[in-house]
This record gives sequence, C-alpha cells and structure tokens, in this order.
Amino acid sequence: MNFSKPSLSFWQIFNMNVGFLGIQYSFGLQQTAINPIFLYLGAPEEMLPILNIAGPVTGLIIQPIIGAMSDKTWSNRWGRRKPYFLIGAILGSLCLFAFPTSPVLWFAVGLLWILDVGNNMAMEPYRAFVGDKLPEKQLSLGYQMQSLFVGAGILLANGSIVLFQYLFGGDSVEVAGTIPTWLYYSFYIGAILSITTILWSVLKTPEIPPSPEELAEINEAKGKSIMERIALPFKEISHSIKIMPKFMWKLGAVYLFQWYALFIYWQYTTPLFKLTLGYTTGEAASQSAQMSLTYNIVTMVVALALVPLTLKYGGKKVYALSLVGTAIALFSIPFITDPKLVLAPMVLFGIGWAAMMGIPYTMVSKVVPQERRGVYMGILNMMIVIPMGIETLTFGPIYKYLLGNNAINAMLFAGAFFVLAAIFAMRLNVKNSKDAVEI
Repeated sequence: MNFSKPSLSFWQIFNMNVGFLGIQYSFGLQQTAINPIFLYLGAPEEMLPILNIAGPVTGLIIQPIIGAMSDKTWSNRWGRRKPYFLIGAILGSLCLFAFPTSPVLWFAVGLLWILDVGNNMAMEPYRAFVGDKLPEKQLSLGYQMQSLFVGAGILLANGSIVLFQYLFGGDSVEVAGTIPTWLYYSFYIGAILSITTILWSVLKTPEIPPSPEELAEINEAKGKSIMERIALPFKEISHSIKIMPKFMWKLGAVYLFQWYALFIYWQYTTPLFKLTLGYTTGEAASQSAQMSLTYNIVTMVVALALVPLTLKYGGKKVYALSLVGTAIALFSIPFITDPKLVLAPMVLFGIGWAAMMGIPYTMVSKVVPQERRGVYMGILNMMIVIPMGIETLTFGPIYKYLLGNNAINAMLFAGAFFVLAAIFAMRLNVKNSKDAVEI
C-alpha cells in the first residue's frame, strides 16, 4: 500500500542514523585490527582469506533472514526493525569486549563468527529502517547520511588504533602468540559505542506503523505453526529472488568485482606495508589504520556532497567514476614508499567508499516494493557477501601460486577488479534518479 510519508528534518535524519556509528566502528576494527590479531596469534598470510570467511557466511545467512523476519514484525512498543538491530548491538558489544583477550587463534576466529552474527543482525534492518521512514525525495540524503556515519565510525576505530599504538605501542616488543595490550583499548571503546549509539537511534526515532493490510499480513504470519513460521523467511527470500528487478541482477555483477577487491584490500594492507615499508606487524597495522583513517575522513567530507552530484549527473555516472578512482588508488599504493605520501591515494578511495556506501542503496530503494524492502536489503547484502565468500575460498591459492605470495601483486589484482566493477556499473539505470531532494 502506498501512502505519502512526511518529510523529516535534517536532524531527524541525523538521529535516525546515529546507530550506524557504533556498527561501523565495529566493522572498522574488523577491517584493520582483526587480521593483525590473526597474524599475532600465528596465522600465515595465505590463511587470512579463509580465516575471514565468517563475514561472508554470516552475512549470507543472517541478513536476508532477518530482513524477511523484520518485514513480518510489528511491536507497538519496539517497532519493526529496531528490536533486531538492538539485539545485534548487544551481541556485538559482548564480543568486542572479549576479542583482544583471545588466547589462541581458534578462539579469535570463533569470536569473529559471533561478532559477525551480531553486526549483520544490526546492519540489515538498519538499511530497511531508513527506507521505511523517508519519502523517495529524501532517500538519497538518508543513505548518504548513513555513508557519513560509515566514515565516522571507521574513522574513530582506526584513529583509536593509531593513537593507542603511538602512545603505548612504540616501545613494546612483539611476542609471538601474544596480542599487544595497546590493541585492547580500541575494542573496549567499540563495545561501548555499539550499544550506546544504537540506543540513541532507538529512543530518538519512532517507526511508522504498518498499514491495516500490512498488519493483517503480519498477524496472519503470527498465527502460523512454529515450523511454518521458521520456513516463512526462506519462502519469502526465494519468492523475492524470483521476482527481483533486473536492476538488482545488474548491480550484482558490479558487486561481484567490487567486494572481492575490497576484501583483498582489507586483508593485505598490513602484509603490504611489511613488504614495501619494512615495518613490523604492529607498525604495519598502524599504517593500515592511518590509511583507513584518511579515506574515512574523506568519506565524511564528501558523503553529503555526493547528493547534489547524483541528482545532477545521475547515480550511475557518479558511482562508476568513483570506482575508477578507487582502482587508481589501489594501483598507486604499492609503488609509494613514503609513509606520508602513501596516504594521498586514500582521497580517491574515500570518495569511492562514500559512493559505494550510499548510491547503490538509494537506487535499490527506488526499484523495490516498500512492503518487501527488508528482504530486498537482505538480498542486496547477499550480493555483497557472496563475492567476499568467493574471495575467502579462492584468493588464498591465487595469492600463493599465481601472485607469488606477494602483497604488491594482491593490491594490483584488486585494482584490476575495481576497473571491471566500473565497467559493469555503467549498465545501471534507475528511473526517477534525478528527483528533487529535501534537506
């Protein structure tokens, strides 16, 4: 059922998205700190992809199921989406408290699985939450605001790593099988942020009640047997994929190369700087954090600036051009041996990251039916985690046998995949992509 949603003020949209700060702080730690922890606990470099398989697998399973479940949920007190990302935030916070004290590799890997369940449980309903609340003319602003908080959360995570390594890690001696204590503090901050920022959005933003037709459908689902209710999300996902708009299939081709390449970048920046800058694992992890810090500062600065650009030139062109810029950044990094100059390509990477975190979600929200937004945001995430899963299973052998165990070659490989992603992005077309936007 279509109805006119009220336009929200800038600060209402801001408050709605604050919870993304804590979620993305946690993802920032996963991008920068988890792989160094694996290395500290004795993992060989070629094992890094497979050790990161928790993210793709949990994302593939958790997000579409939670999306379908949240579509069929309503509580007068808690709403539709908020119960799920609140539970996910609590689970993530507990894992972040425990992670840096991991005594052995298998324990850290197990915690990563649980952490990813929590993060994915929080992430998917949040994407649908924004689409639920905003009229079409404010969707671009809403999702680019999320992109801003993506940058802010990851920026804080990586800034804390750089700060604590500088304050407490400079004179420490690395001991095999031991995680340095300076890494603990970033995880403790993340645990607090994960729950407090989600609570901010939960308490500040009411959800729009379902229409009588939607409520009847929700109540009908509640009246089914336990087995039928368990099977319902899977049936909903299967049916939604069968009738999925062609646009999403085209976007899936872009995501195949984009997210495969991103996973390579996050896994191999620390090994890269050990090679190109001659750093220890701790120094290389700090340099990787500085890279993430830089590109997420750029993301925060440009995220909202992309809104008028996408309205003027269309999301497709801005998105494709940003992917080309990201490719240029990855082609440049391995050949810069100055720790300060190597931050420069992160300007292009940050612009690309801002576009990746906002533009596709705006496009998808315009082409999927409102009553299925949760499940389609979950399916969109499947298009993210499937390439990540393929990378975790395939890139280890590629790295070892094709790329000569060389992190420079890994980064160039990722750059080539971003070029392919940009080519496929030029096939994306969305009607009404130049509608007016309200701020």
